[in-house]
Amino acid sequence: MINFIGLGKKIYDLNNPREAHRFAVFVARCCLHPQRINRLEEFFSQSEILKDISKKFPFVYEQVTRAFFYHKSKFDERMNLIKSHMNFFTQNMSENFLRRLYGGERIELWKMLIDENLGEMRLLICIEPGQRKEGLASVMLRLNDDFPIYQIMFWIAPDNLLNFENSTGNPAMWIGAMQGPNVDDAKEIIKLITKKTHAYRTKNLILYATQAVARSLGLKKIFAVTNYGYYANNHVRKDRKLKTSFSDFWNECGGTPTNDKRFFELPIVEQRKNFEEIPAHKRAVYRRRFTLLDEIDSAVETEIEKIFLNPPKIQA
Repeated sequence: MINFIGLGKKIYDLNNPREAHRFAVFVARCCLHPQRINRLEEFFSQSEILKDISKKFPFVYEQVTRAFFYHKSKFDERMNLIKSHMNFFTQNMSENFLRRLYGGERIELWKMLIDENLGEMRLLICIEPGQRKEGLASVMLRLNDDFPIYQIMFWIAPDNLLNFENSTGNPAMWIGAMQGPNVDDAKEIIKLITKKTHAYRTKNLILYATQAVARSLGLKKIFAVTNYGYYANNHVRKDRKLKTSFSDFWNECGGTPTNDKRFFELPIVEQRKNFEEIPAHKRAVYRRRFTLLDEIDSAVETEIEKIFLNPPKIQA
């Protein structure tokens, strides 16, 4: 039987009063659901790579006990999505990649130089403790190593996780949140990056990159949390304001509502404008932008192939 107190000490910093309180709540919840927690421990004991993941990222045990991932998520739903995600990753991704990812390493998929002062913008796949409320992995745009620009947190689970209409049971990407920069001079930095990316907004760029990752993983569907579905709606606090309206942005990007108001379904490929639709004076900018996006597609596919055990054939 798993030691709940010992496990909690791996997750929480007991020198921090807030963390100490969360530790006490975590242990209490584990005691209320001992069979479920032990079933999760049995799952992570199936193989050496799963054992290694749970040791390096023990937050998977916290995630089932708290109302994470999406609004009104249930204990068994969280349990199932964690298992589904880990099954997909361990069955399809190299063990070296998984140990690096869940050991806290940021794996680079693509990069470009912004300027001499800002340095390089890097596209990464990673998972950090602060992202655990909304996902089990993250696609991130970051300047060098100290400035996160945008990130999308996600997990992989069957498209029938919530009994959607027209579900197939095939694995899909589920987006739990999108976050932008949170520093004083963020607006000026974003302006510079947008100029460098040929007037393509950074939040569109992170979604585009996430779609490229989904395709490279062989996924056919993407679901994204709405404003209503955002996990923070589980809390009474009203100060958790979203800088970007998820629902409006997903709709703008071609997403469609599902029969569950907590999620939109997003296109797996961004629909590009035909050059005939673009004003003549803007065509050169769009041409450069599309070249950049093609470069990202190619880089992501190449890097995912290196870590994917049986890389899928990507259809244009």
